[in-house]
Parts: sequence; C-alpha cells; structure tokens
Amino acid sequence: MRKSAAGFNRIAREVFAPIYPVIARRLLDWSGIQSGRCMDIGSGPGLLAIALAREAGRPCIALDADPAMALFARENAAESHVGSFIDPIVADVHRMPVASGSIALAVSRGSLFFWDDRSCAFAEIERLLSPGGVAYIGGSFGSAPLREQIFTEMRRRNPHWDEDIRRRSGSLPESLLLEDLEKSGVAQYCIRKEEAGWWVEIRKP
Repeated sequence: MRKSAAGFNRIAREVFAPIYPVIARRLLDWSGIQSGRCMDIGSGPGLLAIALAREAGRPCIALDADPAMALFARENAAESHVGSFIDPIVADVHRMPVASGSIALAVSRGSLFFWDDRSCAFAEIERLLSPGGVAYIGGSFGSAPLREQIFTEMRRRNPHWDEDIRRRSGSLPESLLLEDLEKSGVAQYCIRKEEAGWWVEIRKP
C-alpha cells in the first residue's frame, strides 16, 4: 500500500501541487464560510487539506481510506508547518467517524469516481455538515492554464493519461450524478461548473 501511496504522493507534490491553493481559495470564496472546521474527504497525501488549513487559518481533517496516505498527509503537513492544523483520519467515505453537524466546509477532489455507493456517500457528507455548512465534491484543475500544464506533464509520464481521463469522466455523466443525488435524499444541491472542472455543491439547511 505504501509503495502505491508513495507514487501518488510524488505526483501530487511534483505535478498537481500548484492547483491546491487555487482550489482552496475558490471553494472558500464560494462557500462564504468564515469559521468552523474543514474536512478533505479522500485526501490522499493531504495537499488540499493543507491548502485549506492555510487559506482558512483553521483546522482541517484529512480523511482517506488508505493508512499509508494518512502517514504522508501527516509528513506533508509537518513539512508545510501546519502540522497542528491537520488531523489525518483513516476511514471510508460511506461511514465516517465524524460527529454529525461538526464540519463547516467539506471538500473532495477526484475521489467520487472511486466510491462504491455515491448516494450513500452524499448522504453521509450531508450528515456531518453543520447547519449552514457546505460541501464541494467533484474535480478541478484550478484554471485552464494549470490544467494544460498538468496534462502536458502527465502525458509525458503516462502515455495512457488521456484515455484514463476519458474513461473516468465518461463513467459518470451528469444525468447519473443527478440521479445519485436524488436517491441520496440530500436536501439542497446543485452542480457548479467552472473553466477547469465541476463540483457538486451540497448545502445543509
């Protein structure tokens, strides 16, 4: 597990690193959230959680099902001098050991393509949001130039990169996503699109 996690950590740090502060600022701005705990679901090595903690100036849970990822998240947070703000948790999105109503802002970039039951996961995410809390689930590359920069480098490293992206995105058309959200029973949701990706926005009444 740690070997594959190490490769993911290397790619995140060497290729994807520039997008996380951009995404963190955008989602904080969209949410309007000024206080409360943040959470990154499917956090991998924790770089988006670290960016959120820095931009928001408050604690962020980094949750991932892989124990090796939690170790990398802890190491990266310490290296980034925000170790006290990052709380790595090993758990599955379908059953998270987080108190109901305790999270002001939850984010998840790229992980929903790997969830076994999206409807269950959406409902679980709504459960942990505090009243007025917001979640953003989906994916973005930050901006069009950053997306092109990342695609150029990933094509160099992985000749099947474009094929992998098409397969992943093609497996989840918007119609199916909306169907899963309807099944979940989530009260308030919409899909927000931007130049380099899209997000499911869930707001807790």
